[in-house]
Amino acid sequence: MSDVTRVTAQRLRFERLLDAPVETVWAYLVDPALRARWFMGGPTDLRVGGSIGMTMEHDRLSDGDVPTPERYRTHLGKCWTERITRLDPPNVLAFTWDDGAAGEVTITLRAQQGGTLLVLIHDGLRGLDDAHNFGGGWHAHLAALARRVRGDGVADFWALHGQAEGEIERALGDGPAG
Repeated sequence: MSDVTRVTAQRLRFERLLDAPVETVWAYLVDPALRARWFMGGPTDLRVGGSIGMTMEHDRLSDGDVPTPERYRTHLGKCWTERITRLDPPNVLAFTWDDGAAGEVTITLRAQQGGTLLVLIHDGLRGLDDAHNFGGGWHAHLAALARRVRGDGVADFWALHGQAEGEIERALGDGPAG
């Protein structure tokens, strides 16, 4: 399957060819219960100008009993909403991050090779810290999504996350700023 990642201090772009039809992948983007299986769920008002809920329950992303790394434990249970800026079901979902201070995320879907080509672009990052943080996160979450839509499990989300952080660090060519 396709796995293309391009990262800079201002922009992340991920392409994944997922082994599921567009409608299935779309459901995993917009249904809060399904979204919570690979990313973050939360109440969602699915319209331009509506909100997309985010609840940080990453301790539930692994199928097994996997401890959350210490540096992420304080974030567990955090809830917030972002604003939907573009919506074209079942092909485009875009929303702000940090109310736009950390840019905008656009996810596009299109049928390709019997599956779905997902392109996620996170534009408007504030620099290398954001690129490392969001890059490792999106990379890991998309790996979890690929497994979920395929019907496979996610044994250890944090192992995926650690691997993703290393790949993003190599792609950016250095460690996190600061």
